[in-house]
Amino acid sequence: MRSIKNVSLPCNHHKAVCALGFLLVIFLLPAVSYSQHPADVSATIDTTTIKIGGQIHYTITVTTDSTAVVHFPEGQTFSPLETVEALQIDTVQHKNRRILQRLYTLTRFDSGTYTIPRQRIAINEQPFFTDSFRIKIADVAVDTTQQKLYDIKPLMEVQKSHTALWNLLLWMLAGLVVTGGLVYWFMLRKKPYTEAEKEALLPPYDRALLELKKLENSKYLIRNEYKEYYSELTTIIRSYLEEDVHIAALESTTEQLITKLEMLKNTGQLKLNDETLIQFQKLLQTADLVKFAKSKPSPTAAEQDRQLVEQIVLKTHEALPQPTQEELLQNKEYRAKLTQKQQRRKRYWAIGIFAVLLLVGGTFSITYLGSKHVKNILFGSATKTLLQGEWITSSYGYPPIEMETPKVLLRQNVTLPPETEGIIKENQLFAYGNYVDVFAIAVHVVTYKKPIPPNFEVALEGMLTTFEKLGLKNITTKQEEFSTKTGVKGLKTYGTGNFKNPENNTTKNLQYNIFSFGGKGFMQQVILTWEKGDPYAEQIISRIVNSIEVKTQG
Repeated sequence: MRSIKNVSLPCNHHKAVCALGFLLVIFLLPAVSYSQHPADVSATIDTTTIKIGGQIHYTITVTTDSTAVVHFPEGQTFSPLETVEALQIDTVQHKNRRILQRLYTLTRFDSGTYTIPRQRIAINEQPFFTDSFRIKIADVAVDTTQQKLYDIKPLMEVQKSHTALWNLLLWMLAGLVVTGGLVYWFMLRKKPYTEAEKEALLPPYDRALLELKKLENSKYLIRNEYKEYYSELTTIIRSYLEEDVHIAALESTTEQLITKLEMLKNTGQLKLNDETLIQFQKLLQTADLVKFAKSKPSPTAAEQDRQLVEQIVLKTHEALPQPTQEELLQNKEYRAKLTQKQQRRKRYWAIGIFAVLLLVGGTFSITYLGSKHVKNILFGSATKTLLQGEWITSSYGYPPIEMETPKVLLRQNVTLPPETEGIIKENQLFAYGNYVDVFAIAVHVVTYKKPIPPNFEVALEGMLTTFEKLGLKNITTKQEEFSTKTGVKGLKTYGTGNFKNPENNTTKNLQYNIFSFGGKGFMQQVILTWEKGDPYAEQIISRIVNSIEVKTQG
């Protein structure tokens, strides 16, 4: 504490004012002296040696006045080390003094010896600096006493494998067989005729009689639908005349049709008597009155008109000149040969076109999309079904992790080892699928009994050990910083591995992502695994990752 010496006041003329000034100095002196206590800034690290990708906990402690404004380092100020996480500032109040503390998590992925530079802390805009630290990042040690080192072997020629080519040919052959079967089934095979098709194949005379029989059994007259009855009746006789007699009967009026029939009769091409033509004309006129003048004949008259049409069809058919036996045989043979030739030509063209299309399309698809993608298109894929299904957005655990998934994650029963019972308060696991399957999701939330920071390194080592126990080999690991859509920072660990299925002896490449978040007293993780090269699984992973949101409280 500073002391005051030789304090002189201008008190010659105003003693009262002088005494008051002296008292103010005495009362303000302790406050001034206390406010001038120097600030104390210190920094510590928990270790000076780590492995590649390991983490250093760097703590800055500031002791200062309770009214002081303190600014801690922000961003990547610890270069060449990377800042993984900067926790919130902890504050402890002691009388008129404050103790501020902030923890930084640092890492680096290159081996060597590095210096953590001095960090600047501003207290009331006055700079203070911490000490620098020398750290060592160790590479993965190689035990040369157990494993000898040998020179690099020269290149060796190996026989080219034709497995991929054979697989391609097999898939193309399968595609040809399937397509050929489809072409035959839908285009070339002789399908059984429907009733309508069978009726359409009948000669005009037989078809007209069949349609008149159907009209007789219809319910037009019972429902007083005379217009519909006569419309169908005249259509039957007109269609027959157009097909069998070869005159334009459907578009002709009553007078025009009768005139055409009379001309055929007069030229000897149609042997009909005058009475038949007169009856037919009266029938057409009656039909015109029903359809256009809303005339309503009796049911008996309507039935008689139907019978008259039947007689006209019979007489017209009998009046037509009959072809000779030789003409019938020639026509029949010619039509049969023509039909066979057309069918054969159609079959050859269809097979040739589809074979070329399959060959070109199959080769192009496999070359540019890959056999696996073509297989998914032809036979479907479990991940494609998940991607195109209904997605669910939900929160898991506490503190919660919220994200969107193609399936609801189910809570798993987890038994804690005895040695962790004194540390872990609650271990929550939600999952879908198996880690070595084509696709899997898991959410892991751990809360501790004490407000300790999470140890991501230990958790990641445990997760990788789990992968190895499930049969994953040659696991690669990389790490980088990850931020959610709202800016919550975490650690992304990702890599690949090979899995050999002992049941069918097949090998597949898997990829994984592990997203780690946490704070004092808890840790949150999202684990994703999928088969490498699966386009549908990659779309699922991208959608899930973009939806991840973590909260530090419920």
